[in-house]
Amino acid sequence: MNREIQIFDVLNIQPEPEHYILDEPLQKAVEMALRFNQPLLLTGEPGTGKTQLAFKVAHQLHKQTEGNAEMCFAPTPLRFNTKTTSQARDLFYIYDAIGHFQQANTRRTDAGKEEILPLANFIELQALGKAIALANPNLKEYRSKFKFDYPDDVKPSSSVVLIDEVDKAPRDFTNDILNEIENREFFVKEQDNYHIGLDLGLKDDKGKDTKNTQRILIIMTSNSEKNLPEAFLRRCVFYNIPTPKGEPLRKILKEHLSKKTGKALDANLKTITEEFEQLREKVTRKKPATAELVAVVKLLALEDKFFSEAIKDVKAEFRDNLSLLVKTREDIEALREFLEIP
Repeated sequence: MNREIQIFDVLNIQPEPEHYILDEPLQKAVEMALRFNQPLLLTGEPGTGKTQLAFKVAHQLHKQTEGNAEMCFAPTPLRFNTKTTSQARDLFYIYDAIGHFQQANTRRTDAGKEEILPLANFIELQALGKAIALANPNLKEYRSKFKFDYPDDVKPSSSVVLIDEVDKAPRDFTNDILNEIENREFFVKEQDNYHIGLDLGLKDDKGKDTKNTQRILIIMTSNSEKNLPEAFLRRCVFYNIPTPKGEPLRKILKEHLSKKTGKALDANLKTITEEFEQLREKVTRKKPATAELVAVVKLLALEDKFFSEAIKDVKAEFRDNLSLLVKTREDIEALREFLEIP
């Protein structure tokens, strides 16, 4: 007898930035990166909050600097999602060469005359390039060089830049951005090597070169630092977010449930996390991370009884959702006895 396939949406709730649990060692790493003007490289298992940290820090710095003309952080980070094909230039801008070629830099107007499209229409700033441009008082100059979707009266601002999963990129990627990240500058080859820098062209009242008071905090995430070049690592502040256990893990799960409450919720989360930590010890190849447990808890939370009744058999719940927790045949075999799989 065929069973119907159930169609439903799982809670897609991300913790609000203000609820992110920023412990003291991690906060010190953030402050060190700001103080030394170095990127903060975060490692840790999936689901430990590496990406969410950038949103927390941007939110917090915006609250602290809002209204300050000399240093005002944007409330959300500028994000770059690294790909296996990413090149150094992609972090700063992208050039639509195909579009430029197809239009041959011209178009027909209604009057039948040719109108030249500026090269700027085909160059778009990306995360770090945008952060450098937005921090510079010479913002108006950039409208003739790039697509610029900001109002004319936009004021210079500081930014948090998130470079997510930097270890996905080819090894040359991190080597090729060393100077640009260290000096907060880049060149646009297609615009006659147009030079943009955080401090470029800034003068004080006496006409002398001066430093920009706006800041750029770069936060990079990686599943491992092993594949990153030593020269790159030397220029970073490094912090490994440990896998949460016990009460810290339960707090994370609650955030993903949008802080829902119930008389049985705390007891159920305690039971689940304790059993999950035992399960992790049994797995030999790829231990399930916080992200996998979050997925299971979101499924359990689809039923109201999760918040009102004690779970009778946690192992049965893990068995039912084993495809979320374990990703290799060897690990399923390793869990067969623990989860009482027939």
